Amino acid sequence: MDNKLGVREFQQLIKEEFFHKDSPRGLAKTYIWFTEEVGELARSIRRADREHMKEEFADVLAWLCTLANLAGIDLEEAALTKYGKGCPRCGAKPCTCKEAFN
Repeated sequence: MDNKLGVREFQQLIKEEFFHKDSPRGLAKTYIWFTEEVGELARSIRRADREHMKEEFADVLAWLCTLANLAGIDLEEAALTKYGKGCPRCGAKPCTCKEAFN
């Protein structure tokens, strides 16, 4: 596998590999799978298990791509539209927003 895949290419890779299995499940049920993966990531972060974190970050990204594929959303385009010109709130690069909480 090419280690230099962009978001769009990775999303397409996930679509080619899993869309046939994911589309019958639908968006709502697939979202449940996604949240389970986010929970697994949270556990690995809490335990400071770096190797497990790598796997769970990859899983969360793959399931996010699956959700976007089911919804017909190009993640790269969506991310660049919202974040490509700076912080969506203050417009600065880097963000200069005051945090509401620590």
